[in-house]
Amino acid sequence: MNQISPFKSSAFRITLVYVLLFGLSVSIILGFVYWSTIVYTTNQTEESINAELQLLSNVYERKGYPGLATLLSERVQQLRPGDSSLYLLVDGQFQPLIGNIAWPKVAQDRSDGWLEFTLKNPRDGESGKYVARARVAVIENRYNLLVGQGMRDLANLKALVGRALIWGLGLTLALGMIGGFMMRQTLSSRLSSINQTARKIMQGDLRKRIAIKGSGDEFDELATNLNSMLDQIEGGMEGVRRVSDNIAHDLKTPLARLKNRVEELRFRVAGNEEQEISVDQIVHEADGLLATFNALLRIARIEYSEQRKGFKNVDVNSIIYDIEELYDPLAEEKGQSLNMQLGSSIELWADRDMLFQAFANLLDNAIKYAPEKGSIAIHSYTKSNVWYLEIADNGPGIPEAEHEKVVQRFYRLDQSRTTPGSGLGLALVFAVLKVHNMKLEFIDNKPGLKVQISSQLKKRSKQGDE
Repeated sequence: MNQISPFKSSAFRITLVYVLLFGLSVSIILGFVYWSTIVYTTNQTEESINAELQLLSNVYERKGYPGLATLLSERVQQLRPGDSSLYLLVDGQFQPLIGNIAWPKVAQDRSDGWLEFTLKNPRDGESGKYVARARVAVIENRYNLLVGQGMRDLANLKALVGRALIWGLGLTLALGMIGGFMMRQTLSSRLSSINQTARKIMQGDLRKRIAIKGSGDEFDELATNLNSMLDQIEGGMEGVRRVSDNIAHDLKTPLARLKNRVEELRFRVAGNEEQEISVDQIVHEADGLLATFNALLRIARIEYSEQRKGFKNVDVNSIIYDIEELYDPLAEEKGQSLNMQLGSSIELWADRDMLFQAFANLLDNAIKYAPEKGSIAIHSYTKSNVWYLEIADNGPGIPEAEHEKVVQRFYRLDQSRTTPGSGLGLALVFAVLKVHNMKLEFIDNKPGLKVQISSQLKKRSKQGDE
């Protein structure tokens, strides 16, 4: 059975789409959480700075510079190591008067009065650099008041939330992959069951049905519909088989009676050579018709009866030896050489009578179509755990375009229409090999035809190599 590539599997593609959509939706949600957290924290910081700046401005309006200086000094003295609050009061020439930082030299002056700049904590070295955010108010064109906060906590929060988002997204994708894999396994399991049943049906077992788990899901509905369809197909084919069998049986009986009466007639016309020849021709035609009906019934039984009821382990070499012994005299009559080269003995699970008839039909065709003093070869071997049987001749062969048609019932090549036969021999061979899960192939023998039969072995033979 050919395995479908995972990348071509519909279940894989569904799983991939499921994981991508799941990951995308979670990414959007986590991204929104990240954005909301940072925006909320930033807004809280700005509101705190605005409130502090408004408070200091009100103090200046009520108490003037002494009151503002007193309050700023208290604020700066109350700061503890690690506090993020920033205060700075400078004069019109930006000379510091009161504060815990120097006026930032590198600053991004925004139109709304906000400044963003980098501060450095001497105790932390280069790693102590952090971004600060502040707002400036001009007091009576004499003083510049800066109130701000260090954004170390916000930076730490960003890093923390960012790591949480990465881990959350990774965990989400991992869970999505696990869920998608489980979904793929479920789909593959149900589809594999349907495919296995379909293959058995294609091999001829029309009674097989798809298992229904009783879950009431879409697969159960599909299995129910397919089983109903198979019931109708089996019923229709069974009806055709019965009609064919009945016609064949009904026609066999009058043909047999006709043959008996013609044979009785032959005794009555004994001594009249011309009439004896005519009667013999009628008997010959009746025999041909009976053989045709027998072949049709045989094919029908092979295709629609209990497929493997009479199967057992069979030594195929013994079958080939028996066929060669049976047909060797016929080949000698035409002056043909019959060469046989068989590999080590192989046992197959098969019906011996069916295989005997199929192999005999192939050898009979080879002898029939090979020219007088022609050569016929029978060769069997095992290669790569596959058993092969080849029957080759140097006759006219079969055109490549006709290879698929010659196994159809009643199909005959143009050059064979003048020879005796009904066109059912290869159809019977094909039916037998199909029941045995064997492959039939026609190969140009240059000149002639090589018929190759192959069968997969369950266990490789130790001595079966070519």
